[in-house]
Amino acid sequence: MTGSDIAVARPGEAGPPPADGSDGGQADQHGDGAGRAGRLTSLLRRPALGALLGAIAVFVVFTITDSTPQHLWLTQTGFEAWAQQAAFFGIMAVPVGLLMIGGEFDLSTGGMTGFCAIIMALLVGNEHWNAWAAVAVTFAFGALIGAVNGLVVTRSGLPSFIVTLATYFVFRGLSVGGVLKVNHGSTNIGLTGTHHPGLKSAKDVFGGSFAHSTGLPAGYQTAILWFVGVTVAAVWLLGRTRFGNWVFAVGGDADAARKVGVPVRRTKVLLFVGTSSAAALVGVISFLQSNTAVSEQGVGYEFYYIIAAVVGGCLLTGGHGSAIGAALGACIIGMALQGVIYSGWDSSWDFTFLGAILFLAVAVNTLTHRRAMRARR
Repeated sequence: MTGSDIAVARPGEAGPPPADGSDGGQADQHGDGAGRAGRLTSLLRRPALGALLGAIAVFVVFTITDSTPQHLWLTQTGFEAWAQQAAFFGIMAVPVGLLMIGGEFDLSTGGMTGFCAIIMALLVGNEHWNAWAAVAVTFAFGALIGAVNGLVVTRSGLPSFIVTLATYFVFRGLSVGGVLKVNHGSTNIGLTGTHHPGLKSAKDVFGGSFAHSTGLPAGYQTAILWFVGVTVAAVWLLGRTRFGNWVFAVGGDADAARKVGVPVRRTKVLLFVGTSSAAALVGVISFLQSNTAVSEQGVGYEFYYIIAAVVGGCLLTGGHGSAIGAALGACIIGMALQGVIYSGWDSSWDFTFLGAILFLAVAVNTLTHRRAMRARR
């Protein structure tokens, strides 16, 4: 048996079909009760179910409590507000979710997004590079850091949260001390001069807007399209490719996966590269939206990404989760942060609200996963 032969029952699937090719006979043989139990088991095994129900509940809560004069929550203005926030969290939460399914963590993501924005600002704003060349260098830098993190984790055997926490502190120091040194004592880097080749076209792709209308003159940010694109790509990768099988296998039992020929190290390194590349994307979008970068950017956001992935059904133990669930988790966070404002509540309670959501998500995901596994036996 080789790695390409490994059969992994992905969450949401019914598992490999019987050897004789029959698939529906059991329900007929054991009656409607067995059929309903099978459908319930299949439903419970979908990690995105809890996130979908949670997203609907949060949306309904803020629809009811919306205290804006024109009830903006249900208008394009309200949708754009939370979708924009969800996009920034989701672009990172989806690859972070894939990494968690593969059994690893990356705590450097928040610092990486800010540092990548600083790289863009230094190259375009201070050094007057062509914006597209700066974008290419930023993505190359993100991929390189991901590869380094992945190689250190897989070669040394050190826990990934320790390795990436060290990476986070390195970039946190560079974002402050390094920027102060090269930016004449200021932690805010903006555009200098008037000639910035490639900036307009790069801004149209990464930091522009679309679908302008009378109801929303500023339109929707292109970051939302990037969020959708990253989610679709991750869903396809996880559900339709051999690499997706490998991700579930290495997260479920790395030793067993290695014995059947799954390239465990390569799979994990590629997952780290994907996470850091997504951080580069967020950094590029952030700079091109605002034409500026600050040292404090992205600090603490790594926890939002992990919360979104966990709310979306990704187990902290690895081997279980979904990309669409992580995307829904990001939508919940985006709605929660904006909904508090639209409802006129004290935003000081944001963290309490998110903490309660995280606790409920972990409890519900763990209970449903255990019940589904018992029912499968």
